[in-house]
Amino acid sequence: MEFAKITSKGQITLPINIRKQLNLQDGGKVAFVEENGKYTIVNPTMLAFENAQKAFEGEAERLGLKDVDDVVNMIKALRAEWRCPCNRR
Repeated sequence: MEFAKITSKGQITLPINIRKQLNLQDGGKVAFVEENGKYTIVNPTMLAFENAQKAFEGEAERLGLKDVDDVVNMIKALRAEWRCPCNRR
């Protein structure tokens, strides 16, 4: 368990071990996530990545993408469609 002292301005210094675990750099930010009355400090970049993963959950199956080659082929097809002036409106 780690502790941090709160200053009169409401500031704290995160212990180095916690900063390393959260992969936080100088000037970085943290997010406070509340769940059932308990708060967790998280790296907001990782939180955004996890939210994006959840948002796209099941999309590969829906689109019939089974492996990396399927994804690459889909991207190539989309790029070709966007480049061709005959497909633009």
